[in-house]
Amino acid sequence: MFMAANRRYFLVEITKDTIKHVATLSRLAFNEEELDKFTDQMGSIINMADQLSEVDTKGVDETVQVVDRDTVLREDKPEHWQGQNRDTLMANVPEKANGYIKVPVIINKDEDE
Repeated sequence: MFMAANRRYFLVEITKDTIKHVATLSRLAFNEEELDKFTDQMGSIINMADQLSEVDTKGVDETVQVVDRDTVLREDKPEHWQGQNRDTLMANVPEKANGYIKVPVIINKDEDE
């Protein structure tokens, strides 16, 4: 455990099982060589954070963001395609259902555990 900006942080040991769990949550698949590599890399990153916990930060203001974050948003309004129409689009769609474009399922509710 270390303290930073009056918050407690708990460091965890990074194991292959930790990396496998995060990979599963991220929908990633790694072979054994990649698991070894990422386990070592993540362990190094955690060790670096542990070293940073030794730095004396008393009297230093908490910094959350070091660069300005301006979100540039455009007005969300529909735009007509030049030279295109819905019929042309739907004629080129591989799968459709009830006038909508049908896309494959990428996240299954059963996999969210």
